[in-house]
Amino acid sequence: MKSIAMLSRRRKPTQTAVEAEKTQSDTVLILSPTGTSNVSQPVSSEAKPKPRLSKRRGFSMFTIGGIVGMLAAAFVLQDQGMMNLEALADIRLDALADVIPAGILKEATDISQREKDKVPYDAFSVGLALKAEGLKAEHPVIMVPGVISTGLESWGTEPSSRKWFRKRLWGSWHMLRALVVDNALWKQHIMLDKETGLDPPGVKLRAAQGFDATDFFITGYWIWNKIIENLATIGYDPTNSFTAAYDWRLSYINLETRDQYFTRLKTYIETAHRIAGKKVVLVSHSMGSQVAMFFFKWVETEGYGGGGSAWVETHIEAFINISGCMLGAAKGVPAVISGEMKDTAQLNSFAVYGLEKFFSRQERAEILRAMPGISSMLPKGGEAVWGNLTWAPDDMEGQETTYGAFIKFTEVVNGTEHSSKNLTVSESIDYLLKYAEPWYRKAVLESYSHGIAASRNEVEANEKIPSKWVNPLEVRLPYAPSMKIYCFYGIGKPTERSYYYRDSRDPQSKLNITIDTSINGGGSDHGVVVGEGDGTVSLISAGYMCAKGWKIHRYNPAKIPIKIYEMPHEPSTFDIRGGPNTGDHVDILGRQRLNELILRVAAGRGNQIKENILSNIMEISERVKIYEDAVAGPIAV
Repeated sequence: MKSIAMLSRRRKPTQTAVEAEKTQSDTVLILSPTGTSNVSQPVSSEAKPKPRLSKRRGFSMFTIGGIVGMLAAAFVLQDQGMMNLEALADIRLDALADVIPAGILKEATDISQREKDKVPYDAFSVGLALKAEGLKAEHPVIMVPGVISTGLESWGTEPSSRKWFRKRLWGSWHMLRALVVDNALWKQHIMLDKETGLDPPGVKLRAAQGFDATDFFITGYWIWNKIIENLATIGYDPTNSFTAAYDWRLSYINLETRDQYFTRLKTYIETAHRIAGKKVVLVSHSMGSQVAMFFFKWVETEGYGGGGSAWVETHIEAFINISGCMLGAAKGVPAVISGEMKDTAQLNSFAVYGLEKFFSRQERAEILRAMPGISSMLPKGGEAVWGNLTWAPDDMEGQETTYGAFIKFTEVVNGTEHSSKNLTVSESIDYLLKYAEPWYRKAVLESYSHGIAASRNEVEANEKIPSKWVNPLEVRLPYAPSMKIYCFYGIGKPTERSYYYRDSRDPQSKLNITIDTSINGGGSDHGVVVGEGDGTVSLISAGYMCAKGWKIHRYNPAKIPIKIYEMPHEPSTFDIRGGPNTGDHVDILGRQRLNELILRVAAGRGNQIKENILSNIMEISERVKIYEDAVAGPIAV
């Protein structure tokens, strides 16, 4: 969701994954067959003092900023009828070089090179070091990307779609041009049919396939590319690795209805297992971890995948859960309730004006609601996980207001329902569904569930209800005692946790509330209160199931072993993506330690990884109000 809008108290670590997080910079570690470690090939240097901004660099940045400013002004002028942006349709991005002075281009290139020199990072260094240690491709690897990561191509042949045939309307520079030239037509294509949740009449978008679907979002902005590069160095290629790209706009059940996604995924896993003679390692990121959870239930269940209770045990070696929003993401609520999130709330007034002219809050909310997959990330677990109006399990010492008061109203308006009380997470979702359009309310209620199964009988009753399968608090893990689960995620980056709201003063908008951006201080930045996480997913969502939830018998009857490896956000000064030690939700896919951990599991060396817990997730998890059954007994499989 980060691209759509375009802190922690730490305790000392337990045992580290490969005794590696002892310094700020990551290193590639070579483990001997006995499991002892020897540090070799440092792959990042200690942070150096930040240099002063040179006058030449300042001039270049000022000039580049001017170009961006002119483009922003163009949107405003177009709205006033003073400029026609259709003239931009035939302009190539590289043509900008013809009108920017050569000296500025050279300086920009020099700056880029100098910054690369400051952050020595060989894209293949992790894989090459592990190859030298003797690691090689062992298990087939299947990657399940996160929300918005997969490119979407137009396959429509109606007159309005022909000019975009097989062009990406999501995840390419062509997407940006389509947004500029004809944002109304782009919006018509990117939204699903509100009533069916499938293709609108005359429109056909499909997920791009292969590694190209997710390696880069747009040219130069990598997503999975660094992981693919490092996997290749130890012997992976298209014959033993695969990207299971999907249309992230669809509800999970409609992924199967329209695209037969889970049938295809099941077939590929079975084929890879049969050819290699080895079980598969499933690697997922963000929303992809929810997709994997849904798949585990779908593939077992009669009438759906039909694989039976032993299918996962037979075919899956390990499930690597990277930055998984297992219990949802707080920012999913304001995104669909008012078309906002931290990224929009903290814009300056000029940027807000331009954004509203381009896509208003109401339009943004409409677009996101018409992508039912996005709503799969609404928070799960209610007050037991996210807190009530006076308390939350992840409240920090000295905090002025509790995170449990998820939406806090700052204005009392006579005659409005919400004027007298704040809202918890579950009350916020109820409020959203009450005032949303009937088609959206129907889509959410039919596709997802946000509660808690408090007993093993409730868990068993949910086994054949697809709307429960995406919620790990309402269904159990597969009965696969030899499978391993690894939870790898970032910490230490301020992450949306609760919000200040007020009544909307826009008479043209159907949205009746909006984030109160005037609230600053007391933990709030422009109406957004942040907590611990990776910048997108709160720590409690990324870590609870791994730290405690899956240790509760009814959720993990096979006692599948689970390891946590937390990675602190320690961004490099000169790398816009954070460098080799980032803990950011998306950029962590390029982190060297994460790449090393993935390769070790894929190469059959996952047993060498030890837990690395740096946050207070264990203490937080103990405060979550979910408990074992009063009487624990065998669960049918």
